[in-house]
Amino acid sequence: MIGLVTATAAGRRMAQRLADAWPGGCTVHSGPVADQLRAAWNTSDTLVCFLATGATVRLLAPLLGDKSTDPGVVCVDEAGGHAVALLGGHEGGANALAHRVAEVLGARPVVTTASDATGHPALDSFGADLGFRVADRAGLARVGRALLDGSPVRLVADATWPVPALPTARTGPTGRTGPTDPTGPTDPTGPTDPTVAVSDRLDATGDLVYRPPSLVVGVGSSRGVPAAEVAALVRDALADAGLAIESVRALATVDVKADEAGIVAAAHDFGVPLLTFPAAALSTVDVPNPSEVVRAAVGTPSVAEAAALHAARDAGRDATLVVTKRASAMATVAVARLVPRGRLTLVGLGPGAADLRTPRATEALRRAQTVVGLDQYVDQIEHLLRPGTTVLRSGLGEEEARARTAVELARAGHAVALVGSGDAGVYAMASPALQLAGPDVDVQTVPGITAGLAAAALLGAPLGHDHAYLSLSDLHTPWPVIAGRLRACAAADLVLCLYNPRSARRTAQFDETLAILAEHRKPDTPVGVVRDATRPGQRIRLTTLDALDPSTVDMRSLVVVGSSRSTVVAGRLVTPREYRWLP
Repeated sequence: MIGLVTATAAGRRMAQRLADAWPGGCTVHSGPVADQLRAAWNTSDTLVCFLATGATVRLLAPLLGDKSTDPGVVCVDEAGGHAVALLGGHEGGANALAHRVAEVLGARPVVTTASDATGHPALDSFGADLGFRVADRAGLARVGRALLDGSPVRLVADATWPVPALPTARTGPTGRTGPTDPTGPTDPTGPTDPTVAVSDRLDATGDLVYRPPSLVVGVGSSRGVPAAEVAALVRDALADAGLAIESVRALATVDVKADEAGIVAAAHDFGVPLLTFPAAALSTVDVPNPSEVVRAAVGTPSVAEAAALHAARDAGRDATLVVTKRASAMATVAVARLVPRGRLTLVGLGPGAADLRTPRATEALRRAQTVVGLDQYVDQIEHLLRPGTTVLRSGLGEEEARARTAVELARAGHAVALVGSGDAGVYAMASPALQLAGPDVDVQTVPGITAGLAAAALLGAPLGHDHAYLSLSDLHTPWPVIAGRLRACAAADLVLCLYNPRSARRTAQFDETLAILAEHRKPDTPVGVVRDATRPGQRIRLTTLDALDPSTVDMRSLVVVGSSRSTVVAGRLVTPREYRWLP
């Protein structure tokens, strides 16, 4: 919940705009400002104060406790020009909230956190989206200071997790600083370089140790088992194995135990979910200690071991038992460790202009450990990447190799962004990548504004009714197939967006395209040609089918051919919406 604190009429108007934009997510407070702040502080996750920063600091000073628990605070000035992340930038969520507020109010977000200003990852929230927890916060200052000073760090881990890039001593293929592969201990980069460790082991050492959510505890029990007995057995099993309780991601059991109060309470006390599975599913899991007595009681020869393995494999791509079944008077537990999955993000960069690249795409790039893409597209966004990001660039015609490289890196556990122009799913990299990616890779697609949409916006409103996208490139599709589709679309009277229309060596196809269209469209059918849409050197031409000069069209052009109902109004190409058919 976001608490909104105001002191003036202007502040109240802006607060209402936020409340309208985020229905159900805000509370607009009223009354004396000091009372508003106290109420919002005690009841909200974050605060937006339409007050001067100095006044806000003085009023909040008596309420401040700990940065890990205090709500984040954003201040907005009286004119609504700036949204200042004042307190709790990372852990309190103020930095992200400042950007959200700015988007609604048209303000400028002001974030002064050192890591954000320099492009480094925020160490107090490093891996937070994966469930990482900091074992000891004392190391944050030293490692953070090293990053700000430009010093490399060592990254060591029990397994490869899809974490953001850190600046390490290893150099990537293009000369940029690249991430060390954390599949095990890395070579020292120097005696004074700080170490970041990702480990579920209690004996892990480093200046900063993160606990990944790598462990699942399987639990079986008799009816009426006390929660204290379950909790004690879990703690003892982990301690004896040298495993950190902070790395437990869930307790797991058979579904007939879903309402077992002692198990439910233990999961609640540990702050983790309780996962339950049918006995039939657990009975298929190969375990070292099956029991026919248990099978007779609940329908599976194993509960603790089978549930731990089944739940861990459901969350990862593989799992092993690190603690076999242990028993107390009324309970059994076992612990499984999962192998994490990598992350492949397919990022559409938009048509070229920086302000047409979505914020989500920018965030995905900054979240990646490795970025793979066509050289000219990578050049557009390399300045956005965090220090330490590995960049793998290649040339035209190497789409399949790029897709394969990205998938293989993600399959190895890394956080990979595969970039392309426009939208990743439209004549871009999503299709070849998803043909290769299996269930052992987590995939996210970030949509982008296509070249077709960008060109259409520059021309007017040519896509106001039914339309089709066609690529005239026969590198991957035989020309007779393309020509057949072209004839079908032309006969259907669809507006056509023609991608890859004409190259220096491939000219006959476009000539044939114009001939096919002439069979179905009048000579005065409007045609728009947009070259380098939204990029430097952009050119827009509005002509007709019979007047179009093929030599003015190349691979950097997009051609929009109107339907029989498309027209030009005040120099703009328009296709009527026509909810009803007009004679």
